[in-house]
Amino acid sequence: MQWVETTGSTVEEAKEAALDQLGIDSSEAEFEILEEPKTGLFGRIRGTARVRARVVPKSPRPKQERRPRKARAKSDGPKAAPKAKASAATAEPADASDDVSEGAVEAVSAAGATSSDSPASSGRRGSRGRSGPRSGGRATDNQEGNEMSDDVVSVDEQADIISEFLEGLLGSLGIEGDIKRTKVDDDTIELGVEGDDLGLLIGPKGQTLTAVHELSRTVLQRRATGRHDGRVRIDIGGYRQRRQEALARFVRQQAEEVVAQGVSRALEPMNAVDRKVVHDTINEIDGVSTLSEGIDPNRRVVIVVEGTEA
Repeated sequence: MQWVETTGSTVEEAKEAALDQLGIDSSEAEFEILEEPKTGLFGRIRGTARVRARVVPKSPRPKQERRPRKARAKSDGPKAAPKAKASAATAEPADASDDVSEGAVEAVSAAGATSSDSPASSGRRGSRGRSGPRSGGRATDNQEGNEMSDDVVSVDEQADIISEFLEGLLGSLGIEGDIKRTKVDDDTIELGVEGDDLGLLIGPKGQTLTAVHELSRTVLQRRATGRHDGRVRIDIGGYRQRRQEALARFVRQQAEEVVAQGVSRALEPMNAVDRKVVHDTINEIDGVSTLSEGIDPNRRVVIVVEGTEA
């Protein structure tokens, strides 16, 4: 993954700015401190902090035995998602998943634990076997769990593993759905689950979708030996796409008001992924810019008139 370089009045502020640009949490990032501010006379801070960061390559424990893999997910382009109405307060897309009880997260977690320990159910998808370790990698059948492999797990292989996990999860919950694979860029693949009655997998305000994503990361670490190169992200029923579109519309509206009134506006606290959407949207609008303040989970983006950043 590419490094991003950011600055701030403190090292922590520079790190938070980097997390905003990458759209990830601190647990997923690797930092290098390039420059620290200096303490001058009477304890006054001089200069700025400068850091660089990237998505940390993961080196999970080796697996003694590889499981058979399911067929690759469909590689069709993303399906056009229905437009959602942005809320002035939260820019949250309307979704039937909001009617799902909060117990859905626990139900999905339990089903995910089952599907991660057993091969994905067959159903309408074919299966393909996997024989032995990847070419060029070291055999790990007789190694203990604490040893690491020098293999690099490509983003395509990661997508294979997570696709299998998602297929097993759908089967465990008795949900019909298809998984489509979209290559966002050289380092990122998106797996989109499409079908009817996917509200259980999305949950109120996407909480269950977040849980599914975390489960997939755990499964990936358990099944894939080596350093993970690139990222795989999951969308279900087009929820993330609708969320991003609604949030972008909301941010453009707020930016217009900031320009018209000449007054900065702080948005509600958001996670790193949503903050990145805000920053990217504002970067395309003349006359305004962004800065971030606070610490997760209360970190927020402030839209300011360009040239007035503190």
